[in-house]
Formats: sequence, C-alpha cells, structure tokens
Amino acid sequence: MRILLGVGGSDDSLRALERTIKRAREAGDELTVAILDEGGTDRSVDDVEADVRDALDAGGVDAEIRSVEGDPGSELVDIAESEGFDRIALSGGTTSPMGKIQLGSTAEFVLLNSHVSVSLIR
Repeated sequence: MRILLGVGGSDDSLRALERTIKRAREAGDELTVAILDEGGTDRSVDDVEADVRDALDAGGVDAEIRSVEGDPGSELVDIAESEGFDRIALSGGTTSPMGKIQLGSTAEFVLLNSHVSVSLIR
C-alpha cells in the first residue's frame, strides 16, 4: 500500500509519524512523508525534517521525504490523487469535553475533499 503521511510541527504529528513508521515496517507499506508548514508551532520546517529523518532511521524504514508548500490540506489531496497513493495519513482530532472530535483545518479539509482513503491518527 502506498501511504502519504502529512507531518507538521506538532507533537501529535510526530506521534503519528512514529505509529505510521511502525505500521509501514510491519505491513511492508511504501511510505512518503510530506512535511507541512502549518504554522502555529515552535518547530521550523528544517527542524521537522530532521525529526522525520531521525524517526525513519530509528524505525528502519526508507521513505521519500518532501516539503510541501502552499495550503497543506489541498496539497496533500492533490499529491495523493495525482500520484496514485492508496491512503493519506495524518494526525488529527482532539476530543472535546463533550466527547466529540475536534479537527484542525488541515485534517478537516483532507477528510472533506479527498477521494483517497484517509486515516486520522490520534
């Protein structure tokens, strides 16, 4: 399976990266990591890329790494659909005090607009 993982600067994104690396190793998935500049974090794109490379090395997975510019949600959807990915994976969703999921803008856009299957990793 070809997986496109969107990773931003949040701690949730890095946890999603670790879980996706584990799954890719176990299932033999072909992984591509798209580094997103979503803003709102203290990590620069270069810092995120260094974290991604470290996690891939530690997990023993070889993956393509790309830096995505522009609107993160629409770019993920465009890449996945135009390049034949089987699934988009990204971190997303916190739970409100009432137990409802709250999505960030990137996750919401991808879920509403992608024709490719989407996995939200929480």
